[in-house]
Amino acid sequence: MRSLVLLLAAVGVSLPAQPLKLDLTRLEAKASDKVNISLNRGTLQLASAFLDGKDAEEAQAKKLIEGIDTLDVRNFEFKTPGVWTQADLDGVRNQLRPPEWSRLVGYSSTEDGETAEVYVRQVKHKTLGIAVVTAEAKELTVVSIAGQIDLDSLTELSGHFGVPKLERKQK
Repeated sequence: MRSLVLLLAAVGVSLPAQPLKLDLTRLEAKASDKVNISLNRGTLQLASAFLDGKDAEEAQAKKLIEGIDTLDVRNFEFKTPGVWTQADLDGVRNQLRPPEWSRLVGYSSTEDGETAEVYVRQVKHKTLGIAVVTAEAKELTVVSIAGQIDLDSLTELSGHFGVPKLERKQK
């Protein structure tokens, strides 16, 4: 699941946008291990320079990450299951609520106890951000991207780089 989150985080195109600043202090205080990755436009441009523009898949990925304004990944690992609570997860979800935010995708497995949700931020019919929240018994990850998200380009990238095959319904 972690690779899906990181790959979804690498999708977006340019538009000046404000980074999503979620309050994750409750989770941070409970976690035994924490990862905090914050990339701005300059850092992302440097990283995209290492992609091969002659390879079709890498060229597509390079095009998509060129204009991302910010990319933040916060990962929390916990020593034992049950350290983070449903209230902690609801606290994150409550920061991603309408009218600007809406849940696009939700996944949950009662067998594994895993959940994954994708939220989009829309203002004046433009998608300006995306947030991905995944939770497992001993791990919780929040990924956020600021910038205009091109869902058609996400579909084009699906099936490559480990991104699951996605199909958009025809209108």
